[in-house]
Amino acid sequence: MTSTALGKVYLVGAGPGAADLITVRGAKLLERADIVFHDALVDSVMLELCPQAIIVPVGKRCGKLSSAQHFINKRLVDAVQKYPVIVRLKGGDPMMFGRADEEIQALKQAGIAVEVVPGITAALAGAAAIQQSLTLRGVSRSVAFVTLAQGTENLVDNGSQQQLIQNPQADTLVYYMGRKDAVNIAKQLIENDSQKNSSTPVHILEAVSTKNERHWSSTLGELAIGRANSWFNSKSPALIMVGEGLRAKQQASDNINQVENLKSSSAEINYGLQNSFILTDSRRSA
Repeated sequence: MTSTALGKVYLVGAGPGAADLITVRGAKLLERADIVFHDALVDSVMLELCPQAIIVPVGKRCGKLSSAQHFINKRLVDAVQKYPVIVRLKGGDPMMFGRADEEIQALKQAGIAVEVVPGITAALAGAAAIQQSLTLRGVSRSVAFVTLAQGTENLVDNGSQQQLIQNPQADTLVYYMGRKDAVNIAKQLIENDSQKNSSTPVHILEAVSTKNERHWSSTLGELAIGRANSWFNSKSPALIMVGEGLRAKQQASDNINQVENLKSSSAEINYGLQNSFILTDSRRSA
């Protein structure tokens, strides 16, 4: 079969969890798809958008063998021989910690057309959920997305695991898949990062944008002594967000002196609700 007769593969970002947070383009591609290969964390409701398609789960979780990725690559390459529209539905954004590069390279090497459709990554959905910007004028001008997770082929013994944590220099840090290393992350930031200390705000978010979403808010000092360890749910994906820009809005405003000019105003401003979490429906705060 010539390359012009081959199908096309679309790497589509499913978004952070909620089915209605997929992009319009992504949803339209699901409606057209002949076959859909989806990650483990994709909401089953989202798969209702493609009742005409063959549904194939290919999710990798809990440290499965790295050879599974090669298997996924092969299935994508094989699928284009049979189907015109192939969707590889990936959690969050395909280009953020999703091993998209490996799939793209495998497809290109086989002469297969591939297109990437972005999705909302969990860090941005998390910031929206707690209504705290990852950047803040005068306080946070840089953001880094970090993962400590590695392919099984790259793992070393646990005795040297702590040495692998390399925290980038940024005002706000967001750790993906950092639950198991939460205490070490906090300790090393307090010890080695001039911008972070034991009072630096921390927000942990689990299952962002889903019915199981939960929040834990405290400080690096509390995280370092393991206060969040018993709170974590090992079955839910977690984000750890760290930075002075995540401090309660009233305090952040004080830091950048934005309230001084309001003192002479005749209007009264009530900041009472700004330091409270307001969670709707089934969301709850720890």
